[in-house]
Amino acid sequence: MDPVATLLRPPRGVTLDPMRMPHHVAIIMDGNRRWARSRRLPAIEGHRRGIVALREVTRAASDWGIPMLTVYGFSTENWKRDSTEISLLLDLCVYFAQNELDELHRNNVRVQIIGRYEQLPSASRDALDRLVAKTTANSGLVLNLAVNYSARSELRDAVARMMADVQSGTLAPDAIEEDTIASYLTTAGMPDPDLLIRPGGESRLSNFLLYQVAYAELVLRETFWPDFSRDHFAEAIAEFQLRQRRFGGA
Repeated sequence: MDPVATLLRPPRGVTLDPMRMPHHVAIIMDGNRRWARSRRLPAIEGHRRGIVALREVTRAASDWGIPMLTVYGFSTENWKRDSTEISLLLDLCVYFAQNELDELHRNNVRVQIIGRYEQLPSASRDALDRLVAKTTANSGLVLNLAVNYSARSELRDAVARMMADVQSGTLAPDAIEEDTIASYLTTAGMPDPDLLIRPGGESRLSNFLLYQVAYAELVLRETFWPDFSRDHFAEAIAEFQLRQRRFGGA
């Protein structure tokens, strides 16, 4: 049996075309709290189970040769939540960075952070810095963690830097193109996502990669993120592979 076909065939029998895999998958990891609430558990238990789902999806992306995966981990809007939950989320960020480091490194995954993570508490920053430093030379899947991220904040910061460069004379206003704007974003140098997956039953972008997902294919699922498995991931990719991408053309 073809080893590539075996690798790409998930347990439910969905066969993926290795020649039509997405280059960059973005995921809004939604539904952790509702998953916990439905089981009469504290919200943090949903977030903990969400780490398990992230581990499984990351392994699958690496196994299937997907070059880049970006996940929405902590938004700037999350600071509006209960202070106890915020504290637990930040502790969980440290836990993830420390406990997933060895496996990510072993699987040749390179971790990058996008967002205003410098505003996080020092323990969270230090743990993420170690994770990035340990994996920086890896050449496999690139895992982008969106931490303290907001697309509007990202665009605001990009515009501010562009204005500063215009004022200093290093950027001519009439030279600003779409690619110029992209080069000032936190995702500079990365391919735009061609597939955006949102579990959890919601149908909105939630301030995530607003500039970058202009032509991404959207796959929405009712399944809460903690229950999102390798099989669900494969089904989302299979749906992506059936679509005809037109990029605004006929």
